[in-house]
Amino acid sequence: MDSNTFLYNYLNNASPTGFEASGQQIWLDYIKPFADDYFTDNYGTAVAVINPKAEYKVVIEAHADEISWFVNYIKDDGYIYVRRNGGSDHMIAPSMRVNIHTDKGILPGVFGWPAIHVRKEGKEDAPTLDNIFIDVGARSKEEVEEMGIHVGCVITFKDELTELNGKFYSGRALDNRIGGYMIAQVAKRIKENKKKLPFGLYIVNAVQEEIGLRGAQMIAANIKPNAAIITDVCHDTTAPLYNKVTSGDFTAGKGPVLPVGASVHKKLLDLIIATAKKNDIPFQRAAASRGTGTDTDAFAYSNEGVPSALISLPLKYMHTTVETASKDDIEQVINLMYEFLIDFDPTFDFRYIK
Repeated sequence: MDSNTFLYNYLNNASPTGFEASGQQIWLDYIKPFADDYFTDNYGTAVAVINPKAEYKVVIEAHADEISWFVNYIKDDGYIYVRRNGGSDHMIAPSMRVNIHTDKGILPGVFGWPAIHVRKEGKEDAPTLDNIFIDVGARSKEEVEEMGIHVGCVITFKDELTELNGKFYSGRALDNRIGGYMIAQVAKRIKENKKKLPFGLYIVNAVQEEIGLRGAQMIAANIKPNAAIITDVCHDTTAPLYNKVTSGDFTAGKGPVLPVGASVHKKLLDLIIATAKKNDIPFQRAAASRGTGTDTDAFAYSNEGVPSALISLPLKYMHTTVETASKDDIEQVINLMYEFLIDFDPTFDFRYIK
């Protein structure tokens, strides 16, 4: 499978938090030829390994899950009310098409909303979890249940990957399956260039990030790595309604974002920055308050402490169905991870104080 086919197959497949298996299978089938071994854990995190017998272990990681909804309540008249699975946005739900995942297969539905004609100007209700609802074409609770829909069924927005102006990818779940794509390309590049690494490389596609970094916590305890580089998304703050004073100044197309923060190991970050400068890879800087809010925190504070760093991809419109990322940035994140790994010396001493 070529890289572009993999990208579209992987991004368009639904992998809600807790239900990532189908996407993980697509990812594993693609990356296996570039690795020496692979394994999965009980909750579905997938790991491809280069040099599995090496004592020193480096992780590159992304998360596989996407935000979604659960069926929470089915009314007697057949309308379905939902609750979040991750940080799903109630504001964008009205008029969206959805896929309801059932034991009988995927069923279509729509988030309904009253027509503009019947709403009072200036007194319109805003979408909330209390008033957004799904219509599956049923007129009773019994009819909904006969379709195979029950409380707990997971729901994803129906939207697919597209391109904007030949420069951007736009779609749902770039947060963070685009990360899974990027780490797979790093493995592919190492294989195609016949590079021999002096350490074991663990390419990790973790589950359940969106509800608290849970997959990363589990797999970090399993692998016990010596260092970890995580890739996730951050906000492009150039679009209207963003506040650069509070959210920072980041532009999709100007390169990866490299945050500093307590969980980001300064020495590892310095090595990554040195790699970027050496290879003329543009990058942007960010400050993380307390934690990064990504799997970086889970790896950093696992075991006895794992030197960890974050390479972020600027993303427009996070947690919508039109998440938008720059093709150039995607390529530069891949370049930066690859060049770092090629140069990294496993004898490097990460201790701050000796």
